[in-house]
Amino acid sequence: MSEATVAPDWTEAGRKLFAGSCEFIFAAARSDGLPPVGPPEIAFAGRSNVGKSSLVNALTGRNSLARTSRTPGRTQELIFFDLNGRARLVDMPGYGYAAVAKSKSESWGELARDYLRGRPSLLRVFVLVDGRHGLKENDHETMRTLDAAAVSYAVVLTKGDEVKAADQSARIASTLEGLRKHVAAYPEVILTSARTGDGVAELRAHVARLLAERGGSRTAIAG
Repeated sequence: MSEATVAPDWTEAGRKLFAGSCEFIFAAARSDGLPPVGPPEIAFAGRSNVGKSSLVNALTGRNSLARTSRTPGRTQELIFFDLNGRARLVDMPGYGYAAVAKSKSESWGELARDYLRGRPSLLRVFVLVDGRHGLKENDHETMRTLDAAAVSYAVVLTKGDEVKAADQSARIASTLEGLRKHVAAYPEVILTSARTGDGVAELRAHVARLLAERGGSRTAIAG
């Protein structure tokens, strides 16, 4: 078999990609304060306390790159991380936490919507959903916003270690069924656990393949 016909090993490409340096570079509290457009961006959205920061830490193999908290609604800004110059990871404010002041919640929503509508470097949004509970109306609302903005997104189920093994396939299947009504949704669901590492290699591979296929030559994965 010639080299040209050998399928890329995306799992290994993902490992190499996330083994590189990853550093905090910017925090934006307003849509007019976003960093200049640069490398392709991969954003993480989800309900408050769904585990966005924990998953970013698991992906990059760092315990404290992204701040985690047991207090829902702590992330109030768009947090940008540089992934070895090849991409940016963006930790978005959480949504759906009733105890957050309405004015602050609305400002977070406006910031997120402005970012999603007008960011040409944004390749994909990972919508994180608590694997214990599945899709909620807040998740569908966010996905409708992404549909309207024509932003490609994929659903990642978090806290998979807290879902019984016998229930995992059914939870994935029901989530896929819920995505059928959303036109911009990528038809794949990844079940992850930041605590055990389950699904992390699969998510890294997803990102590596996306960057190679859509990110252009500047993000090509080195062999």
